[in-house]
Amino acid sequence: MAPGTLYRLLRLRVDVFVVEQGAAYPELDGRDLEPTAVHCWIERDGEPVAYLRVLDEAGGGSRVGRVVTAPSARGEGLATRLVEHVLERCCTPPVRLGAQSHLAEWYGRFGFVRTGETYEEDGIPHVPMERR
Repeated sequence: MAPGTLYRLLRLRVDVFVVEQGAAYPELDGRDLEPTAVHCWIERDGEPVAYLRVLDEAGGGSRVGRVVTAPSARGEGLATRLVEHVLERCCTPPVRLGAQSHLAEWYGRFGFVRTGETYEEDGIPHVPMERR
């Protein structure tokens, strides 16, 4: 991945997760560099407007995370396209994720089910979910 592309992807993640959502946490967690990490995004005019990553899970399976859409592109179904793409092509079951609580029903449309209690991550309620 070209350095400019990486920068724009990370900027999108920071702009939404750290700035917009007010969650001060280490967005650069080192997992982006894992050799099996898969980064998927959609660009508009050379700028990423939607992104997610897929990581290998310890013990098997995949983890979907960092699902993000730029404010200017929300409501266009871009995150849906990305999730469908990775579930079809990039993920090894079981597929896990930590959904922001208000998005649990949205992830349910893809076959994810809640697997535990609500927990707080960086001041935002999340639920563990899995798709087999």
